[in-house]
Amino acid sequence: MAKHQFKPPHKRRGGSTRRALERQEASGILSVTHSGYGFIKVTDPEGIPDIFVPPHFLHQALSGDQVRAAWTPGEDGRGPVGEILAVEAPGRKEFVGEVLAGRIIRPLDRSLPDAIPLAGGMKGSHRGDWVRLKLLRTDEGHAAAITSTIGKAGSIKGDLDAVCAEYHLEPAYSAEEDAAAAAVVSREIERENLCRRFTVTIDPTDAKDFDDAISIAPGKTRQLLEVGVHIADVAAWVAPKSPLDQGAYKRSFTAYLPGRTLPMLPKTLTAHISMHENTDCPAHSVIFQIERSTGKIVEFRRCHTTVRIARRLDYETVQNFIDGKSIPEGWSKVFCSKMKLLVGITQKMRELRAKTDRFLDLALPEIRVLCDENADQISGMGTKIQRESEFIVEECMLAANSAVGQELRRIGVAGLYRVHAEPEPDKLMEFEGQIADNFGISTGDLSNRENCLRFLAELPDGPRKMLILNMFLRSLPRAGYAEEPGLHFGLGKNFYCHFTSPIRRYPDLTVHQQLWNFDKKQRTRPAASMKSLAEYVSAKEENNDNAFFAASDRLKLRYLAEQLERTGENFYEGIVAKITSGGFLAEIPEIGIYGFIPRENLPQNISRRGGHMIDTRGRREYRIGDYVYLRLSQIDVARGSAEFKPVSRSKA
Repeated sequence: MAKHQFKPPHKRRGGSTRRALERQEASGILSVTHSGYGFIKVTDPEGIPDIFVPPHFLHQALSGDQVRAAWTPGEDGRGPVGEILAVEAPGRKEFVGEVLAGRIIRPLDRSLPDAIPLAGGMKGSHRGDWVRLKLLRTDEGHAAAITSTIGKAGSIKGDLDAVCAEYHLEPAYSAEEDAAAAAVVSREIERENLCRRFTVTIDPTDAKDFDDAISIAPGKTRQLLEVGVHIADVAAWVAPKSPLDQGAYKRSFTAYLPGRTLPMLPKTLTAHISMHENTDCPAHSVIFQIERSTGKIVEFRRCHTTVRIARRLDYETVQNFIDGKSIPEGWSKVFCSKMKLLVGITQKMRELRAKTDRFLDLALPEIRVLCDENADQISGMGTKIQRESEFIVEECMLAANSAVGQELRRIGVAGLYRVHAEPEPDKLMEFEGQIADNFGISTGDLSNRENCLRFLAELPDGPRKMLILNMFLRSLPRAGYAEEPGLHFGLGKNFYCHFTSPIRRYPDLTVHQQLWNFDKKQRTRPAASMKSLAEYVSAKEENNDNAFFAASDRLKLRYLAEQLERTGENFYEGIVAKITSGGFLAEIPEIGIYGFIPRENLPQNISRRGGHMIDTRGRREYRIGDYVYLRLSQIDVARGSAEFKPVSRSKA
C-alpha cells in the first residue's frame, strides 16, 4: 500500500510554520487519546521521548498507524511537538461501529473519528445496529464498508458482543470443545498427602473458579506456624502444546466483562480441577514456616500434593467473623480457633511486608455495574472495597508468587516474571506540580520511596483522595511480564512471578508447566522463547483490560440513561479532574466514570488560565480538585461518553 503523504498549508494556528517543524524527522507508532491528541512512540529513538501531536497536525492519521513526523523541541522544557508527514504503514484495517442516520458510522473506539461516512451497501444492517466494518483510506479522508452485522445496540448482549468484536476477544468454548476437555485424563506425578491439614478456600460469593486454598498447622517448632498455599495443579491436565494449551494461549486470560465471563480454559475442565469442598484435590503447593510473633517467613518448600477442603468460605462470611459480628453456622470451636490463627498470622505478614518491602498501598474502591445478560437488565451499581478478609488471601498469594519467583531463578528454569518499572522522572515531576498547584499539597520528591510512602499515607480520606490516587496511578508505567526478574515498583519486590492463578492466567500456567517438567526431569522451555511470550501475554492482558473498561463504561452510561428515564434523576456531585482548552473532565465518584463539561456549557466569559478556568468577571473558577454539582445533559453510549452542565444545588 502506498504511503499517505500529507501537504498541510504553510500557515498554522498560533503562527506555527511547516518550516519550523522540518528541523528533524522520526518514525514511530501513533496513539490518539479520547480528546484527539496524538503521541508518537519513536521506533528509532536515539534518545527521543514520545512526540506530542496536536489534533490539527494529525492529518488523518489514526491510532496504531506507523507514521513519519517532523518534530521540534517543545517550549519551556516540555517534550517534542510534531506534525504527521506520512502514514508509513496503516495500523488499523477494521473496526466496530454503530449505524446512525444519514449513512454515518459512529466507531466504538473513541480514538477514531466521531463520524465516518459509509461506503457501499448496508448488507442487511439497519440504523441502531452494531456492525463490523472495513476501514477505507483515501487522501481525502476515511470511509467504511460494512462486512457483517453484530447485533442491536442498546441491548446488553448487543453491546457486549460489540465490545468482544472490537477487542477481538476469543469466543466461549463450544459444546464440542467442552466435551473434549471433560474427557482429558490427568497426568501422574508423585504427591504428598496433606488431606489432614486444616484447609479452606476463601473467594467472592460469585466466584466462577476455585484455584487456590490455604492451610494452617503447627510449624516445625513452637515458635513457628506452617502456612500452606495450595494451587489447582492445572499442568496435570494441560500439557504444553496440547489442544487445551493452544486454546489457553490464544485467550491468555479469562476475560471478565460485566455480565459475561469468557474463561481461558473450558468450563467443564475448570469445574473439574477447581478445589471443591470435602473432595481430595490435586494441588501444586508452597509450604511456609513462619514465625508466630513476627510473620517472618523463615523457609519454604514447593511440592505436588493432595489436599482436602474443609469448607468453602466467602469474603463476606469471613469478614463478619473478623469483625466479631457472628460465628457462622457450623463453625466449631476448633474451626474458629484455626481461623483466628490464620487471620492473625496473615496480619503479621502484612505488617512485616510493609516494613521490609515498603509496598505502595494504592487500593481504590471499584464501582461495578451489576447486570444480567440473559434478562437484558442492569440491576444497579456495586462498590467493591478491599477488606481484611481479602488481605488473608492476598498475603498468602503474594508470598507464594515471591517464593516461586525466587525458586525459578535458583534452579535455573526459565519462566515469566511480573515486573513494574519505576516511574519516569518527568511524569513524577509533572504529578508533583499538579498536586502542589491544585491541592496545595507538598509531595516531596516522590522518586524517594520514603517520601512516596509518606505522601500516600497522609492523604485525607474522601473523594479527593480517590482522584489523587487515580492521577498518581496514571503517572506510573503499566505492570507487565518479562523473561527476566526485575523490579516490581508497586510491591517493592525484585523476584516475583505469577503462580497462583493458572486457571485464568496463561503466565501462571506457563510457570506451572515449566516446574512440572522440571520435577518430572523432562525438558523445559528455553529462556529464548520467553521474551516473545512475555510481550504477547502483556499485550493480551492490556487488551482484556481495555475491553473491560469499554464494556463497563457503556453499561454504566446505559444505567444513567435508564435512571433518567425512570426517575428523572440526573444530578450528580463531581470533582474536577482535568482542564482542557475545550472544557474540563469531572470524576463522578457515585458511578465511577468521568464526565465531560464542554466549554459551551460553561459561563460565556470563562477562559482557561494555566491549570484552571476562570470567569473573566471573577465570579466563578474551576480548578482540579474542586467539587462541582452537575446535571446530565447528553449521553453517547456508542462512544462511551457523557456530557454534563454545572448547576447550583438550588436548581437541582
